[in-house]
Amino acid sequence: MKKTYIICAGLAAILFTTNLFAQTPASPKTETKPNKNDPGVKADQFVAALNLADTAKASRVKTVILTHMIAVRDWHNSHSYNLVPEGADPINGKVYTQLQRQFIIDSTIPKTVHDALMAGLKQDLTEDQIAVILDKYTIGKLEFTMNGYKAILPDMSPADEAFIMKELKEAREEAVDYKDVKNEMSTIFKIHKTHVEDYIYSSGRNWKTIYKSYVDKVIAAKKAGKGTSEPVEN
Repeated sequence: MKKTYIICAGLAAILFTTNLFAQTPASPKTETKPNKNDPGVKADQFVAALNLADTAKASRVKTVILTHMIAVRDWHNSHSYNLVPEGADPINGKVYTQLQRQFIIDSTIPKTVHDALMAGLKQDLTEDQIAVILDKYTIGKLEFTMNGYKAILPDMSPADEAFIMKELKEAREEAVDYKDVKNEMSTIFKIHKTHVEDYIYSSGRNWKTIYKSYVDKVIAAKKAGKGTSEPVEN
């Protein structure tokens, strides 16, 4: 009887343990979200925007973009702002900021990096398709800025539009060689915005007066509860 009791107790323990594990919920699987800043992820997104039916072409374009992104990233990460001595801007005499020093050193990236990107894109893509890729790099700054100029200059002539578009396209292409979207790419566009302002002045118009008039209208519209586009950064 004692032996039977021991066997039964053992079976009960086994059944209890088995049942316990069966009732224990499995640990939820954690999904790893792709890093949106990863060059491979971004290259895939850029190419996907083209909707290319030719997979071989899409692969080549991705390789070109990925190679360029890695080169820009590695140059930025291996070239600290400390490589640029502290000094003053010869135009305004102000001491260079850390961001300005980083911009200067990043601007020394070999030209071959940019040339390889553009040559690779031109090998497989049309001008319009290349524009899509460059817009992806610069998060649509060209269109946003052009819309701002059209709002600020309601009497924009075809010659005005052609000049401004030329400057913005140059800014867009130059900006792709910088890693910092918020600061460095914006700096490139600001350089070309200065060219636009100089052009406005050279045509006998006062940019500051025009811009102030637009800002005043924006403020008045907001006070009146009417939405309007934000002004271009002056």
